[in-house]
Amino acid sequence: MLNLLKQYFGYDHFRPLQEEIISNVLADNDSLVIMPTGGGKSLCYQLPALQMHGITLVVSPLIALMKDQVDGLKANGIKAEFINSTLPYQEMVRIRGEALRGEIKILYVSPERLALDGFQSLLNSLNVSLVAVDEAHCISEWGHDFRPDYRGLGALRRSMPDVPFIALTATATHRVRDDIITQLGLKSPQRFVASFNRANLNYEVRSKRNSFGQLVELLESRRNQSAIIYCFSRKETEELAVDLQGLSLKARPYHAGMDADARRRTQEEFIAGEFPIVVATIAFGMGIDKPDVRLVVHNSLPKSLEGYYQETGRAGRDGLPSDCVLFYSYGDKSRQEFFINRIEDDVERQKASDKLTQVIKYCQLQTCRRRYLLEYFGDETVSSGASSNNCQGCDICLMPRDEFDATIIAQKMLSAILKTGQRFGVAHVADVLLGSKRKKILELGHDSLSVHGIVDDFDRNEIREIAGQLTANGLIYRNNQEYPTLGVTDKGREFLKKREHLTLSKPKPAVQPRRERVARSQTFNDALFESLRRLRLSIARELQVPAYVVFNDDTLQDMAQRVPSNREEFGRVSGVGTVKLEQFGDRFLAEIQQYLKENPNTTKVERSSYANRSRPSQRRAVNRDGSTYSQTRELLNQGMSASQVAHRRELSVGTIISHVEMMVSNGIEVDLEPSLPRTDRKVVIEAALDQAGGPEAKLSTVYENIGDDITYEDIRIVRAHLTQSNGKSH
Repeated sequence: MLNLLKQYFGYDHFRPLQEEIISNVLADNDSLVIMPTGGGKSLCYQLPALQMHGITLVVSPLIALMKDQVDGLKANGIKAEFINSTLPYQEMVRIRGEALRGEIKILYVSPERLALDGFQSLLNSLNVSLVAVDEAHCISEWGHDFRPDYRGLGALRRSMPDVPFIALTATATHRVRDDIITQLGLKSPQRFVASFNRANLNYEVRSKRNSFGQLVELLESRRNQSAIIYCFSRKETEELAVDLQGLSLKARPYHAGMDADARRRTQEEFIAGEFPIVVATIAFGMGIDKPDVRLVVHNSLPKSLEGYYQETGRAGRDGLPSDCVLFYSYGDKSRQEFFINRIEDDVERQKASDKLTQVIKYCQLQTCRRRYLLEYFGDETVSSGASSNNCQGCDICLMPRDEFDATIIAQKMLSAILKTGQRFGVAHVADVLLGSKRKKILELGHDSLSVHGIVDDFDRNEIREIAGQLTANGLIYRNNQEYPTLGVTDKGREFLKKREHLTLSKPKPAVQPRRERVARSQTFNDALFESLRRLRLSIARELQVPAYVVFNDDTLQDMAQRVPSNREEFGRVSGVGTVKLEQFGDRFLAEIQQYLKENPNTTKVERSSYANRSRPSQRRAVNRDGSTYSQTRELLNQGMSASQVAHRRELSVGTIISHVEMMVSNGIEVDLEPSLPRTDRKVVIEAALDQAGGPEAKLSTVYENIGDDITYEDIRIVRAHLTQSNGKSH
């Protein structure tokens, strides 16, 4: 499988859980995979499909994603096709013929297609060796995106009792996971739940004051980098796109009210890299497989944390540092509540209100935002250690908190709520405190209250923000009636009675995010990287595919770091497989040589192949207390071998060695002596590594030059040991 991984996808190692999932699939067992966007779900069925004799059927509701996935597979030399309503009849006939002749390895279909009699007869004639159900949460009514057409997949499972099924999704609560298994009829499936933590994403909530100016600064600092900006309404998307265009920022709107062709063209050209910024409603994004989105902005409140997590998950799918910024104003709640209050079903209306409350809590947090998200999704990898309180990847953890003594303003607000009879919302309470002479204030006689006009050090928006924090602290409550009102809790009354002290965080002023964490690694040649990006876009236009199908940013950065001078060196670049080496190698090498001719002082960055792939997000994950890496490190440093650790942790030896390689690449010392093969084998492996070019040598090249009794695991552990030893000597 490692050979196939390198040959077709260009990578030397699996990501966490991939190896275990693939092994389970190849053993013909059912699997349920919960893995975040960008975590490598697709590989879990694409790679075993290459090993299996028959065809792999992939069910996906995302028509746009089908084409992107198939384009990417074809670029890697894998025979794949899709059948959906966008294809002309002749294309469908061709694909059906190829499928019947066994010429297709992976076939993508929509759930609606499966229900058609004609497709059922095709399925009965195919040798289906695996069925993958993507976006599996769509089968559950408890999921956030239920699709009735998915219910038919239970019948598909019953018609193929001996074919292994793998169900995959990025977000699913425990209830939804159980429902997926029931509805699909999975047989004793093994559950694989990856951490929901997207360590490369930086989460930030900003005050909405001067949000346009802040947005422009964010986009200007990322010129020509891809960004998605989510807005509340169709009108807002169009107006914001025009405003950005007026500042020479290449932005286009996207919403459900646009002509279907215009929507399709906008989506395809954004994915292809023809323009960098899309301003959209939440209608945009499902099925977007663009790995190099560096910024996702929510210009308005999302409806739920599930939606927010999914939308922010479109940033940094290639694993490189990316930002997620939410502009928050307490007043934005009312727009969402207007539509929530129009929901006729009482249960559904309450569910929508509860989800919005969770979003408000997220915005008003005074503690780590990442931890709040992970705990919301029941992420079992959340550590209880002290270091877990600072994720180094959200505004709360990265920026100093601007705290203030809120005792007096809290007393005034609680008094105003009580003196007005706990019958009014925050807007009316703010009017009273600020001394408004509005008609309603005068009619109710609230201008004669002792609290009228007693606040002159906070404005209306700040009072709204503080009201939200007082709610979060349990001092006031909010009645979710048609016209929401505020009341004082027992805890709030006790606070007034005992004259307790209270500290809150001030609404943050407009600030630039701390950029050192999210800045792209400068271990590569930035100018060469830009030259390679231009070549990539040119090739993508020729082939009429998205730019990332040629190579993703991570691969171009590795090229700009290694500066390969021949095909052998080019083949060692992360993400360069056999097919892409043949298809694109000469053109990229020519571009590099031309750059070197024009810039003769350019030098390679002398770093090991492991270090090349070391990213800030990886370093945080490797160092985090309680992480899977630290658990492996602790056992190794107790004197266990890799195989003993694998047995103890119920993981494969390959996964443990992947942990070792990641730790070594990040300069974390581990005891590898007990894991090394016996001396005679170790000497042979070291000699083969040296002959093939040292620790940077391709595993397959080394393996081919060594006897059959030496395993890939032996080579990898010796290579890691050499890299660690070389690091000490330097």
